[in-house]
Amino acid sequence: MTIPHERTHALLRARDLLVALTHPSETPRVSRDVREEARTILRHFPTLSDIEIAHKAAPGWYGSARGEDL
Repeated sequence: MTIPHERTHALLRARDLLVALTHPSETPRVSRDVREEARTILRHFPTLSDIEIAHKAAPGWYGSARGEDL
């Protein structure tokens, strides 16, 4: 069973991965198509503020993006 802080941590790690995929200096062997797809996904991906709002609205589903509940 996934607990709230694990779910939030997964979101934060996914965001970090998507950001890395958009930077050729961090991921030099990634194709242009993958970079564009990462940018497209990031446009609608939850921000840290969105995750904090989700945490306050549904603490049983999302942990704090600040790591306060770890």
